[in-house]
Amino acid sequence: MLSTPLLLSFPDSQTQAQALAETLGLEHAAIDRHVFPDGESRLRLPAELPRRLLLYRSLHYPNDKLVELQLVTAAARATGVQHITLVAPYLCYMRQDTAFQPGEIISQTHIGRWLAGQIDALITVDPHLHRVHHLADAVPVEPALSLSAAGLLGAYIAGRCENPLLLGPDEESAQWLDQAAQAAGAEAALAHKLRRGDREVRITLPERDFSGREVVLIDDIASTGHTLAETAAAILARGARSVDAALTHALFAGDALERLRAAGIHRVWSTDSIPHPSNVIPLAPLLATALRERRLA
Repeated sequence: MLSTPLLLSFPDSQTQAQALAETLGLEHAAIDRHVFPDGESRLRLPAELPRRLLLYRSLHYPNDKLVELQLVTAAARATGVQHITLVAPYLCYMRQDTAFQPGEIISQTHIGRWLAGQIDALITVDPHLHRVHHLADAVPVEPALSLSAAGLLGAYIAGRCENPLLLGPDEESAQWLDQAAQAAGAEAALAHKLRRGDREVRITLPERDFSGREVVLIDDIASTGHTLAETAAAILARGARSVDAALTHALFAGDALERLRAAGIHRVWSTDSIPHPSNVIPLAPLLATALRERRLA
């Protein structure tokens, strides 16, 4: 077997994985993937694997990816791989952390335990954890590393806005807002959100003067875009000069980005946790530092 760790990735994340491998000074290899007309996957691993493997894949649109993850980890173990670190900048199924209606399945618990059965270590960025405060409680492996991109977002904003006001669209964004504001050297404020469904939200802004301000919305995930769009419209109605948005995970399902533009959001900045035209902040340095510190690479 190979004597040094290998960073292995799927074709959809090859660019980000290659950047991480170069930062770490590791070899990178891509999994050969073919999808048959009925949706089944045919996967092929490199002919030779090391005892320690880093497997890179962001788990947005996750269901097919989880099946492929099962196939890859099982096949890697069969060849003699002893330790697998999953590098998943976006970690799926973390939002359903309680039963909101009778009979609802708490998917975070079940997917987290299933993932823990496939891997030995996990590293992710800004997972959607609110009622569970430690990633290892959701995915019981050691180490389970939860990094934050808030500082990177704040530093990026600092170079592009003069005296910005950073606004979190809801209480859940508070955990990222303060760190981003500190990195940007900016003021911060928090709005309140009342969610009525996946596509209907009501935003209440804090009592402060927005007149003439450059406002930057800070959040971890933008999916449908309704929360950011409603917040932006409310801010502009209160006299803000401009509204931009900075976020970690650009899910942007359907016409979400167009919705943000229509609401008056001028610029959208995201990390490359999920490949998207708004990506401006690479995560490779952040991930590489954490992997080195825990001696996972």
